[in-house]
Amino acid sequence: MGVCLGRPQTDDDDSEKNVEFAGGNVHLIATKESWDQKMAEASRDGKIVIANFSATWCGPCKMVAPFYCELSEKYPSLMFLVVDVEELTEFSASWDIKATPTFFFLKDGQQVDKLVGANKPELQKKITAIVDSTTECQK
Repeated sequence: MGVCLGRPQTDDDDSEKNVEFAGGNVHLIATKESWDQKMAEASRDGKIVIANFSATWCGPCKMVAPFYCELSEKYPSLMFLVVDVEELTEFSASWDIKATPTFFFLKDGQQVDKLVGANKPELQKKITAIVDSTTECQK
C-alpha cells in the first residue's frame, strides 16, 4: 500500500500527465459545481459514490488508477469520481485529505466509509461490501 504525503520537488511536470485517471466510468471532477452536480445525480439515482482524491504526481495514485477504472466498469451501479487535489486545493482541504490517494464512500453525500492508500485488495473488499449491502436492501 502506498500513499503520498506531499508533492515531490521536481521540475519535470510533463511526465505526470501520462496516466489516465478518468477512464472507464470514472468522472473527473474539476470544479466544485461538477462535484455538486454528480452528488445530486447520485442521490437522485440512489447510487453510492466512490470519490478518489488523487494527484497526478503521486506514484501510488498512478498505480491504482487503472484498477479504479476497471472497478468503475465492473460496478456500474456505483458512481466513481476522481478529484485532483492540486486542481481543487480548498475543496480537498475541506475533506481533510492528509495523503493521496484517499477514497471516500458516500451515500446521499454522507461518508459511509474511507480508505487511505493504494491498497487494491482493500478497495475491492470495501466496494464488494457496499454492493452487497445495497443489494440486500433492495430485496
